[in-house]
Order: sequence, then C-alpha cells, then structure tokens
Amino acid sequence: MGSLNDLIFSTNFFYSIIRVTTPIILAAMGALISDRAGIVNIALEGIMLMAALSGVIFSAFTESALIGFVLALFTGVLMALILAYFTLELKTHVILGGIALNLFATGGSVFILYVVSGDKGTSASLASEIMPRIDLPLIKDIPILGEIISGHNIITYMALLSIVGLYLMLNKTRLGRKIRAVGENKDAAESVGINVKRIQYLALSLSGVFAGMGGAFLSMGYVSWFSRNMSAGRGWIALAAEAMGRGNVIGTSLTSLLFGVTSALANTLQVMNFPNEIVNTIPYIATVLGLTIYSIQKYKSKDKVD
Repeated sequence: MGSLNDLIFSTNFFYSIIRVTTPIILAAMGALISDRAGIVNIALEGIMLMAALSGVIFSAFTESALIGFVLALFTGVLMALILAYFTLELKTHVILGGIALNLFATGGSVFILYVVSGDKGTSASLASEIMPRIDLPLIKDIPILGEIISGHNIITYMALLSIVGLYLMLNKTRLGRKIRAVGENKDAAESVGINVKRIQYLALSLSGVFAGMGGAFLSMGYVSWFSRNMSAGRGWIALAAEAMGRGNVIGTSLTSLLFGVTSALANTLQVMNFPNEIVNTIPYIATVLGLTIYSIQKYKSKDKVD
C-alpha cells in the first residue's frame, strides 16, 4: 500500500492525469457544442478513431506532423458533416447515424490501414510523426508545479485553451447565442431569422474539429502509432462527461478531469501488476457510476419541479 501511495502522490501521477484527460476533454467539448445546438453527436468514438488513423497515415507520407494533424482535423470535420447530412437532410435518426459511423470506423480503419501499409493491428511499418512537446517558459522552473504542468504535448495545451475559447464563444459571442437558441427551441430561433440548419451544420463541424483533435492526440501525442480500436471508449466517456456536466463548459471540464483521474489510476495499478481484467474496467465502472448518480439527481430535481 505504501508503494501505491508513493505512486499516486507523485508529480508523475498528476502529470499523467493531465495527459490522459486530454482526449476526453477534447471529445467532451465536441459533444457539448453539438448538444447545445440540439444534436447529440453519437459518432465521437468513430470520429476519434478515423482522425487518429489519418494523422498517422498523412504524417508518414508527407513527413510532416503539422500536415498530419491538420488532415486529422479535416477527417473529423468530414465525419461530422456526413452525420449532419444524414441527420439534417435525409432525416435519419441521429443515434442510428452515429452508430453507423462508429461501426464503419471500427472496421474501416483496419481495412484502410491494411490497404495503405499491409498492417492489420498497428501501424508498425509507417514512420509517422508526432506533435512536439512544449516546455513552458518560467513555469518549467517552478518546483513540483513545473513538473506537472510543463512538458506536455502541444495538443494538450490546445485542449486547455479550447475550454476557455468554447466558454467565451458560447457565452460572449453572437454565434454562441445563436447556437444556444437553436438548442433550446428551434422554432423560436427560426422565428427570429436564425438559419437553424446552418447553425447545426456549423456546430457539428466544430464538434468534428474537437473530436478530430482528440483522435490526433491519441496517435500523435499519447503514443506515436495507430492501433485498432485505440479510441477505447473515450468517445462514449466524453458523452458521459458532457451529460454529467449538464451542458456546461466548466462542469464538463471537471467531469472529464474526474474520468481522467480514474484512467490515470488504472494505468498506475497496471504498473503495480494488478490484474488487467480488473484494472481495465476502472474507467468504465466510473462512467457507469457517474451516469447513475447523474440520472438520480436529474430524477430528483424533476420530482421537485412536479
């Protein structure tokens, strides 16, 4: 138990919390902005997976991490626009469309990887690039704090900035007010001249950017390769984080951090040779417990209103 305490109460553990929370926060921000526009983006898992694959393939062939990253974001937007087209134009139920994209990404990513590289499990034969780590000036020299906050992948700092940017956009800009208006009452928004469909297309596109960034981090920051199903449920965890955060940027960020803590704890327990069958379930148990608590609270608040 002493060694477990030593691992948990260490700068490495808190550093890993920030690291493993990065893709969850990004996907959760994607879930939040689409939800505020009245569409639940069920396809986050598939978007992250395809973006992760795109980052590896394009960075390997162009020998540029930046190009790989940009095209990973483009892949995220493309996937989100496909969902938007099926939902808004063809009137497909968003949940069915999202599940279809997730299933496509699960099998399609393996097929594309095999066609491009001949690999089926991981992108071992592709010399892909990774996004750089950044040492923060001044902060890196601060004892303890510098070891925790500095030295992360640049995408991690983008994720932290995205929290601030999304909060300001939703609460301080005209576009943010339009997005919230569409999500709260489409008919009322349309009656005052807001193009509802255009706003929802835009919100889903931004959702694809965030989820694509999270996927790019997995294969160009968290590790330096692509492996099948490497999103590992993070898209679903992000949806849970957004639901528990009640569609609020700060609340969603805090619940994402909570899930990041459980993931970091699972990684730490693996180092201590705890059974993998138990360790790997910790983040998902936390997700189920979190949603259960959220549902109970929502049910109680509904009873009070009634």
